[in-house]
Amino acid sequence: MKKNIILMGPPGAGKGTLAKQLKEALNLVHISTGDMFREAIKAQTELGVLAASYINKGDLVPDDVTIGLVKERLSQKDCEAGFLLDGFPRTLAQAEALDEIAKSISRPIEAVINLDCDNEELVRRISGRRVCKDCGAPYHVVTMKPKVEGVCDLCGGPLFQRKDDNEEALKVRLEHYVSETKPLLDFYKKLGLLESFNSLVGKEELFDEVSSYLKK
Repeated sequence: MKKNIILMGPPGAGKGTLAKQLKEALNLVHISTGDMFREAIKAQTELGVLAASYINKGDLVPDDVTIGLVKERLSQKDCEAGFLLDGFPRTLAQAEALDEIAKSISRPIEAVINLDCDNEELVRRISGRRVCKDCGAPYHVVTMKPKVEGVCDLCGGPLFQRKDDNEEALKVRLEHYVSETKPLLDFYKKLGLLESFNSLVGKEELFDEVSSYLKK
């Protein structure tokens, strides 16, 4: 089975939902950059404190700090059985650094899953997306409703809509994705690691297709 996986795709393509399914089915650790930052800051690691100094000022965390945090996280024992990276790398420089890191800790990337999705569907998905304020679990007002409106099924926390989950903000995010992140697809294609899937097929069919591929 392939492990040590990167999930890629534009915002709203379904990476979070797929990661949750794969995590449970294949016993992989799901690592999103947001969670990674929060955990390091909470634990007051040296890099966590450094990252907080930028975040608290409203500045972007420099690549060298982010890359250091990724190495720190991937080196932890719970990643031995495999991990899902979600939200990293975002640039070619980060991808090249990750390749070196993963090999240096003997946990090389074995697959890069790319989710394709058209812009009209992305807008529909993003505008209806809700997230639990406490545990980060994803929901949707149409396709993934909670049992009780506004309340997380998992922890009972309140659901909210992120400020940038709207059409105008999505256009800006897609521009950034195309200019910065999409070139990574060529990078991983050349390494023979890239496999693309149509995320419009529905979450269960998508999960079946991806999990079958990873089990080969």
